[in-house]
Amino acid sequence: MLTTQRRSITVRAPGKINVFFRVGCLQKDGYHDVASLYQAVSLFEEVTATYADDFSVSFGGPIDVQALEVDDSNLAIRAAKLLAERTGYTGGVKLAIIKRVPIAGGMGGGSADAAATLLACDELWGTGLGRAGLLELAAELGADVPFALEGGTAVGTGRGDQLSPALAQGSFHWVLALSDLGLSTPEVYRMLDTHRDDHLSTLGPQPEYVKVETAVLQAVRIGDPESLADSMHNDLQAAALRLAPELTELLELGESHGALAGIVSGSGPTIAFLAHDAQSAAELCGVLTRRGIRALTATGPVPGARVIE
Repeated sequence: MLTTQRRSITVRAPGKINVFFRVGCLQKDGYHDVASLYQAVSLFEEVTATYADDFSVSFGGPIDVQALEVDDSNLAIRAAKLLAERTGYTGGVKLAIIKRVPIAGGMGGGSADAAATLLACDELWGTGLGRAGLLELAAELGADVPFALEGGTAVGTGRGDQLSPALAQGSFHWVLALSDLGLSTPEVYRMLDTHRDDHLSTLGPQPEYVKVETAVLQAVRIGDPESLADSMHNDLQAAALRLAPELTELLELGESHGALAGIVSGSGPTIAFLAHDAQSAAELCGVLTRRGIRALTATGPVPGARVIE
């Protein structure tokens, strides 16, 4: 086993937006196949890993972290223990996490924590798996963890964890409208199934196979926000809006004040508004803030998990 003299390692990993999300029919195992276009955005989780005899995690940062679990159910702890188990490492780690990605907002903050933890512990412990080896562990931890490790723009298929990079140029400007609703991802999927059953005559049978459409891939490849606005889609949005009708008003507010388009990010409740440029994003963020809505600006794509000094 390799050794290292560093006593702590800090890694940051990004949150994400699903700019396109198709959901296949309900499978016999209770899951759905999906086809997603992920974009990593400039809201970063920061994980500092320090040598310890056992495993622990603490949280801080600009968002409320009081509700987060700090026991073995926490995804970052699970990531560290999985790496230790697979590499034969016998020590522990103390994890200190600064959170900036909204919690339970459909933006993959917990997955970013896990990805950053894998990279930080691999560097700290000198276990030498490297990014390729860590990707295999990341896929075991959750569908969004491999993308948080890789970042950029990527197509996710299967459960969302089978990644292939997507060509992208330029930078897209986003305004993220945050909500305290805390939608449950399993509940949103159940509502999607109900919604499809209720509207079977209109929607027709759901496809076994789903894919990311060419138009959205072309939009990110040429870096054109107007084209991306026209091609963004999320199958989970209808379900999220049925569970939280007030999100409809939020979407209408953003789109009537300069957003090119708005979309529920993942299972919600965060709304991602695509703006034409940085100035437009700042103006929309100001409008939302004055209405009492917590809002942030972000850009994408950005790199995945990286060690920082």
